[in-house]
Amino acid sequence: MHQGKTGPLHGIRIVDLTQFILGPYATQNLGDLGADVIKVEEPGGDRQRRQGKAPKSDTMGPVFVALNRNKRSVAIDLKSEPGKRALTKLIKTAHVFIHNMRPEAIKRLGFSYAEVSAIKPDIVYVEAVGYASNGPYAGLQSFDDLVQAASGTGSLIPLVEKASDLRLIPGYIADKTVGLFAAIATLAALNHQARTGEGQFVEVPMLETFTGFMLAEHLWGQTYDPPTGKIGSTTALTPHRKPYKSKDGFIAVLPAAREQSTKFLELGGIPDAYNSERFLSAPAGSRVEVYYAMMREAAATKTTEEWMRICAENSIPAMRANELSTVFEDPHLKATGFFEMREIAGEGRYRAMRPGLRFSKTPSSIRFDPPKIGEHTDEILREVGD
Repeated sequence: MHQGKTGPLHGIRIVDLTQFILGPYATQNLGDLGADVIKVEEPGGDRQRRQGKAPKSDTMGPVFVALNRNKRSVAIDLKSEPGKRALTKLIKTAHVFIHNMRPEAIKRLGFSYAEVSAIKPDIVYVEAVGYASNGPYAGLQSFDDLVQAASGTGSLIPLVEKASDLRLIPGYIADKTVGLFAAIATLAALNHQARTGEGQFVEVPMLETFTGFMLAEHLWGQTYDPPTGKIGSTTALTPHRKPYKSKDGFIAVLPAAREQSTKFLELGGIPDAYNSERFLSAPAGSRVEVYYAMMREAAATKTTEEWMRICAENSIPAMRANELSTVFEDPHLKATGFFEMREIAGEGRYRAMRPGLRFSKTPSSIRFDPPKIGEHTDEILREVGD
């Protein structure tokens, strides 16, 4: 569906050869900003299309649908000469060429940076890879699990739970984080291109990018040489960092000062908590345990809605804690229209999540629903003169 709205990247054409999660998440964000993203797929389509169940087809799986709005799909066989010619014509009209194949794979197809820049000298060529090209892992296959593992992320949950086995964060956080960095890198290179007329090669390595992201707070005591403490942010890794049970659900409370926690405890039926016999009689090393026990007890005295109102009235930072199954009913997300029911022709209604960024002059929007394989092939090849 085309709605005619334009975003700040209106007029920018991106030739997108990405698959799976990292690349499609990057290009979807660029598409949300108004770029004309042309998703180049093999005739069988992006392999992500078949993950999860769709209502009617086997090529519109839920993860694909969540990552591929605001794109037009061209299905061509890049191993064939007609397919190579079609992609070459597309490249001549593009500002950006982006892929997340291994360098040797894209080179075999004939579309390495040297070859693409020969077709379009000012192209911004973005290559998302697992590992930087100047290290011993260069060229190895990479997926979210592998990068979480190599970055040390698998040790975070065990540090909280005092366990020995490594555990990955349950979500494709490395893919999506590096996807955002790929979008940032693309925007930066486009800015350089606009100012100077120069294109360039941009490498986005997952391991280096994601490790920097995760260690921003967790380098902690290892920041200095010699170290001032252990690695891992003590405030982020405390086992008490979780929502409290309310009368009917959960509430997250984060007092920023003693006055706020004192007030919260008082409102929950525990007055003058820090001067109470219970708190003062505890050994100094155990007072933090007593504090959190009191917070849990206080939270349980009221409903989530009551706490939302009372905390707002008393300037105590708090927020309802939704579960994945109930987040659709969050009143703020409902009021802002974050979840929007749309329709894919021939497939049925689906739940879209509107772009979160807001621009006063060039609003982002959903202009195209996730495309079927090759849905726009004829239209786009006519545009480039095939």
